[in-house]
Amino acid sequence: MTDFETVDYFSDQSLVPDPYSYFDYLRASGPVQTVTSQNVLAVTGYAEAVAAYKDPAMSSCVAVAGPFPPLPFTPQGHDISAQIEAHRAQIPMAEHVVTMDDEQHARTRGLLNKLITPKRLSENEEFMWRLADQQLDTFISRGHCEFMEQYAKPFATLVVADLLGVPAEDHPQFRAVLAGEPLGGLGEEATVAHNPLAWLDEKFAGYISGRRAQPRDDALTELAQAKYPDGSTPTVDEVVKLATFLFAAGQDTTTKLLSAAVRVLGERPDIQDKLRADRDLIPGFLEETLRLESPVKTHFRLARADTRLGDVAVPAGTIVMLLPGASNRDPRKFPDPNDFQLDRKNVREHVAFGRGPHSCLGAPLARAEGRISMNRILDRMADIRVSEKHHGAPDARRYDFEPTFIMRGLTAINIEFEPADA
Repeated sequence: MTDFETVDYFSDQSLVPDPYSYFDYLRASGPVQTVTSQNVLAVTGYAEAVAAYKDPAMSSCVAVAGPFPPLPFTPQGHDISAQIEAHRAQIPMAEHVVTMDDEQHARTRGLLNKLITPKRLSENEEFMWRLADQQLDTFISRGHCEFMEQYAKPFATLVVADLLGVPAEDHPQFRAVLAGEPLGGLGEEATVAHNPLAWLDEKFAGYISGRRAQPRDDALTELAQAKYPDGSTPTVDEVVKLATFLFAAGQDTTTKLLSAAVRVLGERPDIQDKLRADRDLIPGFLEETLRLESPVKTHFRLARADTRLGDVAVPAGTIVMLLPGASNRDPRKFPDPNDFQLDRKNVREHVAFGRGPHSCLGAPLARAEGRISMNRILDRMADIRVSEKHHGAPDARRYDFEPTFIMRGLTAINIEFEPADA
């Protein structure tokens, strides 16, 4: 039994399989509590999380790193905005939109808004329907699969590749490098497997430079020629960082959503039957999956000015730890929060995609990937069940989760099914 009073949330592996009991423990003492191991302020309440996401006093400069490493300066005074800006470049991931604030963030996000248009998303959805079947074709006849490696990872990787206009002839290479599939004759496994982001940077630098020199009628040219809202042209590196961030964020979180959804199908034949009978229930099913198993476990903020969260004073310089998986199980917002309810009325109010200026721009993409995947999986698989060989009997299930405090997701999910004609 873990001693929650002394546990180190950031390193104790006993919290990986079930962090929710610990979140409940924190919330029982109040929705905003100090976690002493790193002296961060943990937010487990729903209303308090929404307030923090929207609070202009909260800087996103530490969104990914949190307390690691420590701030490159000692906060001084009631407003540390100037200190943050003076040291921003020393904070990890400073070049990515997720850590930007205010005008810089709006400017960069405005570029993304011009790239991820309704027209582009519609074209991408057409690709998803084809891709879902192509990926299912690789294993459907066997009646079993390890869903992460054989469907979720390659599907999510190629969806983002298509959205950004990666040429179809390069898709096998992207799938091999980013989704862990065999690379065949390309001979690059050893050099890229340990650092896929560096590989992505190099690939997109080539794409963007090439399209600027020789424009074509394709999405990559639109990406290369996109301008900031003020009409200025971003550097090649700025465009490359946007593309690689979309890959890293979009692929990983969608993979976790798809695997969590398939786990529910395998564990709950009653829900599986309801979805087969009424496909209009799929969107709500996905939202409830996101609520119960939020792919991002931890967001961080840095209070750049004195503020408050609920009844708690938050001095400038405080690192705030937002826990979507905890806020999404706050019983004040979601009654019987640990139950999967297919008809939960307020389910779309979850914070799995964050809120405020940094709400996930890729949320519509993730929802489309989930909706299309679930439809084709239900069409082509009958009697989906979790493999007892790999995960144990229903009353003694065994699952492994990624051993990290940042993300929440299975490392594998093995399922069995009867191939269906569709």
